[in-house]
Amino acid sequence: MKYTILHYQIALNYLSGIGAIKTKELVESDIPIEELFEKTPLFLESNYQISRESLKKMKRKKALEKATPVFESIQQLKMNTVFYTDAAYPHRLKSCADAPILLYTKGEFSMNEQKMVAIVGTRDATSYGKEICEKLIQSFKGQNIVVVSGLAHGIDAYIHRFCLKYNVPTIGVLGNGLDRVYPAIHRELAAKMEKNGGLLSELTPGTMPDRQNFPLRNRIVAGMTDATIVVESKKRGGSLITANLANDYSRDVFAFPGSVHMETSQGCNLLIAQQKAHLIQNADDFLRMMNWKNETNKKKSAVQHQLFVDLTKPQEIIVNCLRKNKKMQIDLLSIDVKIPISVLNQELFTLEMNGVVRSLPGKVYTVC
Repeated sequence: MKYTILHYQIALNYLSGIGAIKTKELVESDIPIEELFEKTPLFLESNYQISRESLKKMKRKKALEKATPVFESIQQLKMNTVFYTDAAYPHRLKSCADAPILLYTKGEFSMNEQKMVAIVGTRDATSYGKEICEKLIQSFKGQNIVVVSGLAHGIDAYIHRFCLKYNVPTIGVLGNGLDRVYPAIHRELAAKMEKNGGLLSELTPGTMPDRQNFPLRNRIVAGMTDATIVVESKKRGGSLITANLANDYSRDVFAFPGSVHMETSQGCNLLIAQQKAHLIQNADDFLRMMNWKNETNKKKSAVQHQLFVDLTKPQEIIVNCLRKNKKMQIDLLSIDVKIPISVLNQELFTLEMNGVVRSLPGKVYTVC
């Protein structure tokens, strides 16, 4: 059988004895993906220093056999795929160590828009949560913001529906293959979303919406966006998992507070109390804290340009690194710019005082 590049890309997820991190290292190395599967162990060992023992454990032929029905399903269902090295792959997600190697999509949308936010919440949404959702999305109209959620019952579904109502692009990340919509009651909603956004999953067609798949879904929601907003949440649930993942990825997290007597507000109140989320009361709070208000963008850009002219060489290196990565935790920033933490702290303090950078929870910094 003649295999295509997509066959090889799918087969990477079926290689045995090799984890996600090692797989991505192979993908980013000099070895062409087709050679990894087609060349002899002697050739691969001689040219790419991959041991014969490792190649034997990978079971390359079996991986390709497993990839074939998946390839056929993609063709039949007219899905799109985005590979880890493709320009279309979400760059925010790519910075996460556990990012998937291949994504399956339906619809026409970009995963690299300038402003992307995840909005999540409980399946048992109240009228209070629904009202927040509508006002939030209504305020996003015309702001060039892409909204990501999980197409679940409750807050997720309200968010997607209000995005359609107010013409805000929205992406639903599924915890199953894209050959089905779960819950099934959202099939019509999902079909409409494909015309103003679309659907996304890392799971192959035929994968059922099993419990263990939803934390995988949540990490994509948190990883592919700049920030996560929790509207309503109980003390335990997927929303808190997404919020904690966003914190782990050094993303901004926001939560709407609620009554201490409401079970559906306990999770949000807890996030705020533990300083894992910024308290917001409306969309304006969020847009201001993210520096996403349209009317200020041009003015801030002009101020930044003037400030950058007067930066010292170390400060230029720091600012350029932050601009490239959007935001960074100070320890990682120190490694990237090769400046000791003690010196870096002083430079960041000066930059913050001059309005060039701002600090976020968790010793994370971003350019203003």
